Amino acid sequence: MGVRDEYHVHTRRRRRRRRVPPQMRHPRAQQGIGEQGSAGDFDQDRRVAEPGQAVGHRESLTRPLTTIATVTPKRLLGKIDRLQQATPVTAFPAAVFKKFQDDGASRLAALISYWGFFALFPLLLALVSILGFVLEGNPDFQADLVDSTVGQIPVIGDQLSRDVTSLQGSGTALAIGIVGAIWAGLGVTLAIGNALDEVWAVPRVDRPDFVSSRLRGLVLLAVVGTANVASTAVVTLARNGTIQPPLAGIASFSASVVVDFLIYLAAFRMLTTARVSTRQVLPGVVVGTMAWLGLQTLGGLYVEHVLARSSETYGVFAVVIGLLSWLWLAAQLTLVAAEVNVVLDQRLWPRSLFGGLVAADERAMRRAAEVERRDEREEIVVSFGRDQEPPGRSR
Repeated sequence: MGVRDEYHVHTRRRRRRRRVPPQMRHPRAQQGIGEQGSAGDFDQDRRVAEPGQAVGHRESLTRPLTTIATVTPKRLLGKIDRLQQATPVTAFPAAVFKKFQDDGASRLAALISYWGFFALFPLLLALVSILGFVLEGNPDFQADLVDSTVGQIPVIGDQLSRDVTSLQGSGTALAIGIVGAIWAGLGVTLAIGNALDEVWAVPRVDRPDFVSSRLRGLVLLAVVGTANVASTAVVTLARNGTIQPPLAGIASFSASVVVDFLIYLAAFRMLTTARVSTRQVLPGVVVGTMAWLGLQTLGGLYVEHVLARSSETYGVFAVVIGLLSWLWLAAQLTLVAAEVNVVLDQRLWPRSLFGGLVAADERAMRRAAEVERRDEREEIVVSFGRDQEPPGRSR
């Protein structure tokens, strides 16, 4: 046999397909290629196998497919919501904001500022008239009391102290005028009391009646007047040199802080029907006092930079707009301080901001539903479904 013939023999042997014993064949290969499809299908079956499964003399492993999660706005809001609930630094302010929004406190603050605007002048007129009768022989201290009272409202304090005069007339006419002025001024106390009852979720059946609500307002006005008298006495002593100069400024500022503190404490405890203690309202009193001091500074800046440079005609509108804005901000911050008390006392935090439902949300919703109870025999039952997931979470 020549070299050429020997080469062809070896080539045919190499090309000859190696026979595989039946027990080592693929299960589908034993059924025949014709029954399953083409030879390409058989080869594909040999290439694609389960992880770790032996196919003939080869072993193939399949890699798991990697899925990329799509970031949707719903998932993003859910993640942000869970992050703000995780720490008290963000959870508590968010809960106060949610409670403020649920109660419609912005609308309640607008009512307070509206009634405050119309109650301001009658109450001031009644105060000046009473001081003119009680302090008839001490006009200097009377003037100091008026300046101290209107100084709490920096936007128009100077104008009021110059223009306001006491009621004149006989004793009967004077008494009727003072009672009428106080009655007109009680509108702001009624608005504050109604707002505090909404914040504390007092059922409507338990709200005060016509007489008791106004008696609460009269008591608050008496507390405010007494606190102003005490504060003015301290400021007068500092001004007359009875208190040494280094301590005079500190005493004056401290007296103003004490007056604001006592007014907030009296309002938060007397004007609401809810049974609250001093400890329950103390955080909100501190917040409200600080906010009021900040508003006084802001009002002083407004007078210095806006009213002082305005013309006579424009200045009238600036005074009215500035006073309404100042009263609105004061009412807003007062209700924020009240919401702080409720959220702390009732443990209404953390809250969900984007549609979720946590334990604090359920407690707040139950309390909000109880507000609408108008009869002692009425029962309100609140239940929650458990078949819905919060935003950003899937089953």
